[in-house]
Amino acid sequence: MAPRELGALTETGETLEPFGKTPSGFLSYGRDGRMLGLMVSDRRPKPSDLTKVSDKDRVELFNTLAAYGGTFEVSGTQVVHKVDISWNETWTGTTQVRDFSLDGDRLTISIGPHVGIDGRRSTALLIFDRVQSPADVT
Repeated sequence: MAPRELGALTETGETLEPFGKTPSGFLSYGRDGRMLGLMVSDRRPKPSDLTKVSDKDRVELFNTLAAYGGTFEVSGTQVVHKVDISWNETWTGTTQVRDFSLDGDRLTISIGPHVGIDGRRSTALLIFDRVQSPADVT
């Protein structure tokens, strides 16, 4: 599934778009009980030479990314991600609980009050649209 919208609402009511207006990424759930999520901002730097990336660009590349994988279980309207690997290591070994709803090919995930990647306390809403597999495209 590819993100349609990623947003957060802070305790002050401020709406945030931490990954910009047009984020990219995928959220994949396998029949084997494993999941993988990768989301990137629409404002990522694009270094011309990976061997000459500045420390500033490295930090910005890290700050405009969210990625983790592990196992998942669905219980009612919640999906529980048990994180085996993550981009920031603070999530590795943790359990991330998400509320969700599925409407056709649209998956909506909400994350209750938490400290977001920008350090502010917020709630988040992530909307994903199913990506057609090459076998489905004629």
